[in-house]
Amino acid sequence: MQLLYRFLSHFFLSDCSDYNPLKVRRACRSKAQARLAFEENALPYAKGRTFVNPYSAFKFYEQHGFPLVIKPNVGGFSRGAYFPIKNKAQLLRASIGVKKWWPNSIIETYLLGKNYRMVMTKFGVMSVLRRYPPFIVGDGRRAIGALIDTENALRQKMQLAPVTQLIPKNKAIERHLKQQGMRFSTILADKQKVYLHHKISLKLGSSIEVIDKAKLSDNNKQDLIKILNFFNANILGIDVICKEGIEVDFNTQSCIFLELNSRPFLKMHDNPRYGEKPKDLDDFYNKLEQLEITDNEKY
Repeated sequence: MQLLYRFLSHFFLSDCSDYNPLKVRRACRSKAQARLAFEENALPYAKGRTFVNPYSAFKFYEQHGFPLVIKPNVGGFSRGAYFPIKNKAQLLRASIGVKKWWPNSIIETYLLGKNYRMVMTKFGVMSVLRRYPPFIVGDGRRAIGALIDTENALRQKMQLAPVTQLIPKNKAIERHLKQQGMRFSTILADKQKVYLHHKISLKLGSSIEVIDKAKLSDNNKQDLIKILNFFNANILGIDVICKEGIEVDFNTQSCIFLELNSRPFLKMHDNPRYGEKPKDLDDFYNKLEQLEITDNEKY
């Protein structure tokens, strides 16, 4: 098991934090487990189910319709995720393609909204991030390719790597632009915002904004505490999509809790593309480092 843990840590959890005991990690490892926790705590979550046979994914579509999202039951960083799925052809490709990542898969209803990662600890809310797919904003003069170059130069100047990576001019982004009737040579209007991909992925140049955690409503803070205490965890990365934002109570807007991360990738919070690094992160790190965890080398 130690060899398996080292393998998974190296290839899938590199640089992720490790402040929870094995019992906690196992209790919220899968997306299905997280969904059960959201249900027991009366938190909004996407309708969904696990499946092995792609036929089951089509049965789910017949009941709930489009749009949908398919992802591995275990994993993170949007690896192996397909969304938004809007037709049967996309559903077939996704339900088969997801099996490259994990045999047991999740299909859920999809909500387009503001994507947040909130890190909750036993010492309080550590940080709140909003995550964006890669995008650029036009100036009325330059083409998309040149705007990408300008954005990448700024990222290099800000020394955001390796967390916020450069936006690649690859086939995936080229295809996404084509679906919008655009190319790298297309000149954008002034202040015209164009998303270069739908997926939030560091490898595709997605960006991160630190949000003032004081904006969290009191009820939303209590919901985060409920989830942390439910697992008796020291720290959890909690992913939520909100139609309006974290200032509005989760249960009064279109909102879904997505998944839990018992080993959240904290480097994202240290050097964001937008917003300012929280001033009290060092205090949280110091407290977390003082925790005694004896079984974090096991899977």
